Amino acid sequence: MFLQALTIVHTLISLVAIAAGLAVLGNWLAGKPAGSGRLPVFVVTAWLTSLTGFLFPFNGVLPSHITGVVALVVLLGVFVADRLKGRAGPWNGVYVAGIVASTYLLVFVLVAQLFLKVPALHRLAPTGAEPAFAIAQGAVLLAFLAAGIVAVRRPTATRKAVA
Repeated sequence: MFLQALTIVHTLISLVAIAAGLAVLGNWLAGKPAGSGRLPVFVVTAWLTSLTGFLFPFNGVLPSHITGVVALVVLLGVFVADRLKGRAGPWNGVYVAGIVASTYLLVFVLVAQLFLKVPALHRLAPTGAEPAFAIAQGAVLLAFLAAGIVAVRRPTATRKAVA
């Protein structure tokens, strides 16, 4: 019962984080500010997603644990860049790149879960080592790299929101 509830809560938090992260990134790419409230929602739900992921039972370190640790380190960089360094100078690039990277990691896990849980996708890549999985993940990576480069260069992504 606990595991089922944890799975539902973890999944919902993850979906909210992905939606908020994509909304922020979409605004930045469109040359607009991140949007009122979206950044805090993203940061909080991204933290919660990674943290709740460690509540699932496990034996040994899995790729999901490594991804969770990397995500938490990236979010720590976002926190330092924003709260401790005020996004001054190069810290703004760290901040924007961190938001993009964190969103990417969430989408990376979403794609992996879709290949595990959606029967049609699972048939294409039952072990996760097949070309279909690699192509999907490669396309996601390339899209986020391109979006990240554009976002870091956008003036709207370089301005700290006034609270």
